[in-house]
Amino acid sequence: MNAWEHVLKARDKKRPLPHDFMDHLFQEFVEQKGDRLYGEDGAVYGGIAFYKGIPVTVISITKGKDMEENIRRNFGSPNPEGYRKALRLMKQAEKFNRPVFMFVDTKGAGCAVEAEERGQGEAIARCLFESASLRVPILSIITGEGGSGGALALASGDEVYMLEHAIYSILSPEGFSSILYKDAKRAKEASDIMKITAEDLYALHIIEGIIPEGEDISENLSEVLLRMEEILDRFIGKMKETSVETMLQNRYERFRKFGEVSWKP
Repeated sequence: MNAWEHVLKARDKKRPLPHDFMDHLFQEFVEQKGDRLYGEDGAVYGGIAFYKGIPVTVISITKGKDMEENIRRNFGSPNPEGYRKALRLMKQAEKFNRPVFMFVDTKGAGCAVEAEERGQGEAIARCLFESASLRVPILSIITGEGGSGGALALASGDEVYMLEHAIYSILSPEGFSSILYKDAKRAKEASDIMKITAEDLYALHIIEGIIPEGEDISENLSEVLLRMEEILDRFIGKMKETSVETMLQNRYERFRKFGEVSWKP
């Protein structure tokens, strides 16, 4: 498959959303709302749950399945209060020593004037800054689109995985094409040089692994969930044997090494 075919699959309206995976993987989920500063943002869906008897914090950026839900979730594009809610849940997890699991499917952060007025850039930067030193394990899975800093804010932990047909990029192919070619209609061509597929990012050591999903993820959902479960089990087991200081040092080195990656279009 070429990059554009992956883009189309990542955007497929029938594709399972982050909260679909959460519903299957975690038990007794209790949603928590609000950032305690401004309001509630439906694009960020998170709370506390159990994973095989272990208390965990689960956070996602998610779209909706129909127009009504998409409007409520701002089509999966969080505003500042969404990122501040995510940070509130991360800090709560740190206080109670709960591992954090994140699921991401977003074209990017909300870009309305109101979002900028309420501090969109600062909210994303704060998520990155605080999660870098969070004293509990963090694992992120990109299930669909992973767009720009809007996705990076919830994908800056100890390990990051992508579904086979997910994408992860600095901006959309349309936006990249508009800048590079001055023509958004050349998005298909642009996607081929952006290095946005799971295979590309695994080769560049940006992610730890790829979760196979086959031709139709809806038909193979049980296998995908089994693979996710294996990743979560291994991650929890590994982190139980790792000291907080070692975990933080490994997290630091994980991001430092990205500057050493040789990238060529």
